[in-house]
Amino acid sequence: MSLKKINIAVVGATGFAGLDLVLLLSKHPYVNIKYLSATKSINKDIRLFDKRIKKTLPTISKIENIKLSNLDLIFLSLPNGKAQNYINKNFLKFKNLRYIDISADFRIDNPNLYKKWYNQKHKATKLIKYSKYSISEIIGKKIKNYKIISNPGCYPTSIQLPLIPLIKKKLINMKEIIIDSKSGYSGAGKKYKEKFKYKNFHDSVHAYGIIKHRHMSEIDQELKKLTKNEIKYIFNPHIIPTFRGILSSIYLKTLNRTSANNVLSELKKFYKKNKFIKILPLNSELGTENVIGTNNCEISVCNTRYKNQIVIFSAIDNLIKGASGQAIQNMNLLFNLNETTGLQ
Repeated sequence: MSLKKINIAVVGATGFAGLDLVLLLSKHPYVNIKYLSATKSINKDIRLFDKRIKKTLPTISKIENIKLSNLDLIFLSLPNGKAQNYINKNFLKFKNLRYIDISADFRIDNPNLYKKWYNQKHKATKLIKYSKYSISEIIGKKIKNYKIISNPGCYPTSIQLPLIPLIKKKLINMKEIIIDSKSGYSGAGKKYKEKFKYKNFHDSVHAYGIIKHRHMSEIDQELKKLTKNEIKYIFNPHIIPTFRGILSSIYLKTLNRTSANNVLSELKKFYKKNKFIKILPLNSELGTENVIGTNNCEISVCNTRYKNQIVIFSAIDNLIKGASGQAIQNMNLLFNLNETTGLQ
């Protein structure tokens, strides 16, 4: 393990994910925060926005004032479309600099599909080959071969962690998958009130993105990499009246007399070396209460009243395992640190 400190900057430091990222990085033993950047509140102390942050850190600066030559890594927590422009402008000039992008700018391999799902043209297509979509437990040490790390979306993280091992082992019917996900409103960012204008927002549950949700694009892409067989799933997200946390309920039909116990055993085997994946005993009830404030993903496999039909529950903190925590986990892998460093 290297003892050298990693010089980093956080761009988009005052957003929901950005503040959690700064909080975690401020406690990381091998990180030196050189710059915190945002579009507003220039020269202000980050602790004004989050009282959990105790360490004295650089005041908020404009992105133009970041001296990239002083950095090893830059975290980008920006609206979709912004990170690709910034990286494109600096990629060739600063050849040793690494990027971890929390937006969707490098999640989609095909720029035509990026345009279809995000309604904007990709402006850094030549850099896609240098990027890697990284769920930490799935990619592992392969991450070190890439300069741009694309952090997965929060919903896809909660969904792919339980599904990928089962698809790889052909344990489930891949044409009959139903995914019902519920998220706290922080997943929509600080402008959530502009995105969700329905009444009684903080006292109700709201289904949205029924036919087309942006996260479907990365779920499609990553699951298709696992098998030549067609995969069909229905995905429906909901916003619930809580600030953070995601609970995904995944309804599956098993194949070849595969039991819920078989599924449970496969998940335990697949994740036996991964500290952040917690596989609960068979038929355990599950909510988000235990994962809030952690980088953990809790998974429960449950029988239903029907033979060969099971439900898997997957719970994460959308701002940590679904964003900032996984970004730091990816950083740890990128710089040969134990992936749990700064996240326990």
